[in-house]
Amino acid sequence: MANLRGGFRALSWANQLLYHQRPSWKCASCKVTPPAVVRSARRYATTSEGTSTAKPYYITTPIFYVNAAPHVGHLYTMVIADVLKRWRTLVGDSEAQLLTGTDEHGMKIQQAAISAGIDTQAFCDRNCKTFKDLAKSADMDYNYFIRTTEPAHKEAVQYFWEMLQHRGYIYTAKHEGWYSVSDETFYPQSQVHLSLDPATGRKRMVSIETGKEVEWSSETNYHFRLSAFQDRLLELYKTGFITPEHYAGDVVKSVSSGLSDLSISRPVERLTWGVPVPSDSTQTIYVWLDALVNYLTKAGYPFPPGEGSRGGWPADVHVVGKDIVRFHCVYWPAFLMALDLPIPRNVLVHGHWTMNREKMSKSTGNVVNPFFAIDRFGVDTMRFFLSFQGGFASDADYDNAHIIRDYKKYLQQGIGNIAHRTIGCAKKNLRTYIVNAVTGKSPATRTDQEYQKMLEELSTKVAEHMEKLNPRAALQEIMAVILQTNKYFHNSEPWKNPEQNQRVLYNVAESMRITGILLQPFMPTKAKETLDLFRVDASKRGISDARYASDSDYGEGIKKKILFEPLIFEN
Repeated sequence: MANLRGGFRALSWANQLLYHQRPSWKCASCKVTPPAVVRSARRYATTSEGTSTAKPYYITTPIFYVNAAPHVGHLYTMVIADVLKRWRTLVGDSEAQLLTGTDEHGMKIQQAAISAGIDTQAFCDRNCKTFKDLAKSADMDYNYFIRTTEPAHKEAVQYFWEMLQHRGYIYTAKHEGWYSVSDETFYPQSQVHLSLDPATGRKRMVSIETGKEVEWSSETNYHFRLSAFQDRLLELYKTGFITPEHYAGDVVKSVSSGLSDLSISRPVERLTWGVPVPSDSTQTIYVWLDALVNYLTKAGYPFPPGEGSRGGWPADVHVVGKDIVRFHCVYWPAFLMALDLPIPRNVLVHGHWTMNREKMSKSTGNVVNPFFAIDRFGVDTMRFFLSFQGGFASDADYDNAHIIRDYKKYLQQGIGNIAHRTIGCAKKNLRTYIVNAVTGKSPATRTDQEYQKMLEELSTKVAEHMEKLNPRAALQEIMAVILQTNKYFHNSEPWKNPEQNQRVLYNVAESMRITGILLQPFMPTKAKETLDLFRVDASKRGISDARYASDSDYGEGIKKKILFEPLIFEN
């Protein structure tokens, strides 16, 4: 891709596999700051200890809507974002930041709380905890969990609104159209159709895109001049802003066909649960404007001149599901353009998880409880499966049988079997074999050299995929080596004469060390167990150590251990 904004991707990880700093940017200050805003101490970006002005690498998940319990799709998004964060740490970027959190405003939540018969804030508090618990269960290494009901966020949203209004991008008008409470958005006539509810037989109007019911709405509210940004948005899409490019085509087609101005408030008689429009108590800010600003809130918005980069802005990667592409790739950059704020460097879009090739739906009962899945298979197994099989350009099908299949093939009979047999064959002499290989005392056959070349190339290939924001391809590259290692071990038969096959045992031990390092973002606990098993020093587990023969000090006094226990169930 030709995405070189702000130096992004201008320097290849694959070439150096080392940490590099990015040049900071200067934020264009707004022309006028309302006096009421200046008085708030929270208005200025907070910085970490120290005087460094280097911009930290900044990754976000979407903030999750708390109207219902989380499902496996939420877990997948968390895992992908966490893998990207842990990769940045692996390559030496100790300041990398990961944001997640919950979206707690809007009509859906207001109605859900009423249905539950509890106070709306109490409803949000209860459901927010469930998402926090999921992040913890997923072993997510996030830096901040944001809630849109936080006072700091409300202040940031109102300031953002005031700046849009000051620059002339907000006006009042009557708005008529089909509104979906579930999707929290208006749809034009061309995007709705009459449908029959299979449960009740009732005819209803629904969104063609989501299948959610819509109702006709006519109201006077505030609008954002989205139409003014058509050309700038189309130029943005040429830079590789959307990954994979698979999703860019539909966005470009939609924007090229013309943009209507966007309704960005709701009358308070319809919606009270949200951020009030500044200086107008009769209107509530549209939840999607409110929610998107969360990425700025965490970075310390509003920024004093030149300070935005300290908090991480612009975001390097927004990880989102394909159902919210329009909000992140059309509305969000247009809002930022209106205020001359830097645009996020990339939006990484992933597909959905299906079951029996059908979209998961609570109404049909084909949803996956992520807590149950983690309890059943273990967090690292779930992280591995979702990362390995999850789709970016397409959807992926969830099946317990697939998890069991992959666990056995790649983890139990792959990594676990290789580690166990290598240590067993070496008979407490692995350390000696490592020294002999490094010093050239154990000769390498042509087969050994071919296998060695594969290990030498692995970290570069993995880094290339991660540079392109494709963790699935990176993990598949690693697991392809695991399969080849099993084949190499089997064909070489080192157990027949370990002394004459020292090079084989060293090569296989190197595969465990190198893949163990590269698997740390994907399976933090099991990767650590593997490296601990082979006595790899904790200071030698960075990306620069994931090179063939880069560490000759491991392997002392190791003992056999089962890394991946047999499953006690088969379905």
